Amino acid sequence: EVEVHESGGDLVQPGGSLTLSCAASAFSVSTVDVHWLRQPPGKGLEWISSISKSGDIKYSDSVKGRFTISRDDAKNVVYLQLNSLKTEDTAMYYCKKDLGDRGPGTQVTVSS
Repeated sequence: EVEVHESGGDLVQPGGSLTLSCAASAFSVSTVDVHWLRQPPGKGLEWISSISKSGDIKYSDSVKGRFTISRDDAKNVVYLQLNSLKTEDTAMYYCKKDLGDRGPGTQVTVSS
């Protein structure tokens, strides 16, 4: 059973913005740590951000200051706001909970 489903990916120009959503089923996002990861084409999986069940937030150096993670407990969704996008942000973006599987992912392509 897929526990999370990512959405919101798109083709965007450098400097643009997107908001990704991670909709959870079978668990409440307010009770677990949730992570965003990405995999650029031809490269490995990279952790980029987390929000803990207590609301503590962390970012990788590669996205700090440009991406913002947030959570809507009522909707059971974790968001990732992507600002000031660069071509190197092009990747498949995934979310997962601790000890959980990734969802199918959502593609972000940054290109002029």
